[in-house]
Amino acid sequence: MSARLSQGGIDFVLDEVAGALVIRYWGPTITGGLAGIPFERTIPNSDFDRMQNPGVMREHSRGWLGYPTISGHRNGANWSTQFTVTSLKGDSESVTAILDDSSAQLQIEYNFQLDHFGVLKAQATIVNLGAAYTLNEFFYWLPLPGRATQSLDFAGRWSKERNPQRREIAIGRWVRDSFEGRSGHNFTIGEIALTPETSFASGEAWSVALAWSGDSQYCIEKNYENEISIGASQIIRPGEVIIEKGGSHRAPEMLASYSSEGLDGLAQNYHRYVRNRQKHPRKARPLTLNLWEAIYFNHDEAKINTLIDIAAEAGIERVVIDDGWFGSRRSDRSGLGDWIVSAQVWPNGLKGIADRIHDKGMEFGLWFEGEMVNPDSELYRSRPDWILREGSRTPPLWRHELVLDLTNRDAFEYVLEGISNVIARNDVDYIKWDHNRVLADAGSSGRAAYIGQTEAIYSLFDELKRRHSGLEIESCASGGARIDLGMIDHVDRFWTSDNNDALERQTIQRWTMQFIPPELLGTHIGPSPSHQTGRHLPLSFRAVTALFGHAGIEWDISAISKDDQSNLAAWISYYKSHRSLLHTGDMVRVDSDKENNLYGVISQDKKSAIFGYAQLQPAITSHPRKIYLRGLDPSKRYKVRVVTTFGAPEMMSITPPPWLIDGVEASGDALMKVGLPAPILRPANALLLELSAV
Repeated sequence: MSARLSQGGIDFVLDEVAGALVIRYWGPTITGGLAGIPFERTIPNSDFDRMQNPGVMREHSRGWLGYPTISGHRNGANWSTQFTVTSLKGDSESVTAILDDSSAQLQIEYNFQLDHFGVLKAQATIVNLGAAYTLNEFFYWLPLPGRATQSLDFAGRWSKERNPQRREIAIGRWVRDSFEGRSGHNFTIGEIALTPETSFASGEAWSVALAWSGDSQYCIEKNYENEISIGASQIIRPGEVIIEKGGSHRAPEMLASYSSEGLDGLAQNYHRYVRNRQKHPRKARPLTLNLWEAIYFNHDEAKINTLIDIAAEAGIERVVIDDGWFGSRRSDRSGLGDWIVSAQVWPNGLKGIADRIHDKGMEFGLWFEGEMVNPDSELYRSRPDWILREGSRTPPLWRHELVLDLTNRDAFEYVLEGISNVIARNDVDYIKWDHNRVLADAGSSGRAAYIGQTEAIYSLFDELKRRHSGLEIESCASGGARIDLGMIDHVDRFWTSDNNDALERQTIQRWTMQFIPPELLGTHIGPSPSHQTGRHLPLSFRAVTALFGHAGIEWDISAISKDDQSNLAAWISYYKSHRSLLHTGDMVRVDSDKENNLYGVISQDKKSAIFGYAQLQPAITSHPRKIYLRGLDPSKRYKVRVVTTFGAPEMMSITPPPWLIDGVEASGDALMKVGLPAPILRPANALLLELSAV
């Protein structure tokens, strides 16, 4: 039995070898297939007498001495498996394999799909045919070729997410895991293998990403046989998954992608896959004003009315009232869980403010953090038993919060009904959903509940959307702590980071877009000085940085200068007139040094493009290197102009290059190979370039 998936320039080949399901190949399409290629290897000294083919299950019983695919037992027995392929059926797009182990009384249904963008989807379902079986782990693995000698993933913390770390692949197992109960600030979104030559523009890259928002683990393993593999797994806590007889456990889906066109090619594969989903937002992404950094907890109806009026006049399309509108929530120490509009700060309720926003043609958004509760709240005082906990222990507080047990049906219904009522009574169009703490000691009825909690929030979001047609949800977890390819099917936007400092956002956004397309990433203009860093940054730089995403503002726009008001209005108009390109085009990141970032979005027909050139730190040389654009049509001629309608960058020169003032017309080939003389920008300044084919 064998199967070959072939789509999007990718081949994925499976064979049944002595009962094992073996992945023969995953990579660029091979003309003529694998016919004639030998797979029998040399038998070295001091090794198995015959070549072993452990296959996708990587079983010890079949001679695999590395990390296995499945781990579990049945009250200490059936700890070792040897699955045999009993069925392998499919076509060029999808194949399903059935693997049976009659001794262990287990069956696995393994499905692989390859879409026309070359993205491979794998999903396994473990079926128990015997007495109760405790599943410890199920790991997806894919083979890597020997030329994949480096790995790339991302590390971070609150307000400093998605920092790249690149390393050599050595013998052993490189592990990136998350035990927060959410994907987390230090979550990598996916794991990438690449060659030493791989850059944004060129070279090979292989990647896996788990469609899961809870605890997870990513690995790259190189064993003593020089076999290299890449994989991912949902983390299962002790005793968390016990499959009863006749029952099953479906592992979260894993997405995998290969590109021979560098990291940008890999990113485009994921972006196209995401954009092709039926659930992908189709309407233009509304320019959003979030009021957190404008008012914090100081809710005042008159002040907010003023902000609403200014927002409408400026062309803003959505206004979001953040934390502090409910219960006793005058700070982050109380009220969380009491989803009742506070009569203290909103004596007339929220309906009037919602009507005012709607009357001005804007959407009304509201903040929630429904998974959490403050000990100082009416909810906790009445139902302290509704938190995730082990036995009588109370978990340590984090931001003065505990976690509600959404696997408890009563707690789930309380949150669902309370929030649904607020949405219905106040005509809420959009909710910003926060998740401000990690899960610790997250038990329910004496069992670990990390997986159940994640599945519950998926269900909660889906039910809210079912009840409230058109409702959009933003996933926020102290910023970017729950951005993943599982949550993406339940929400419409991610809050990329709590850090609105544009200098920090350059890196955070640049690398989050490795997996997530820009239209799903909230990118806001924050105030100066920055709330998070205290840094003063010019509006033009903040505006260019925030343009490349689902743009918005997080700033007290009632207290800004006339010049800033004018520039902000011009930026809003520019975003609205160009968001179709920004949110559908191909993302390009140009390889550069640490001094600057050059990046852009190019239309599918390559007739138009927008590039940002950001100076991050002072140049070492008196002249920075030229601006070499990328991704253009070499045969087309382009008119290049500098956009300064919402503020010009500050420079460090007597005269700038003349083309900055007069524009330039040149072939795409020349713009990419010869380049444009770069201006000498002050640090934390940016140039916005607009290209149109002539």
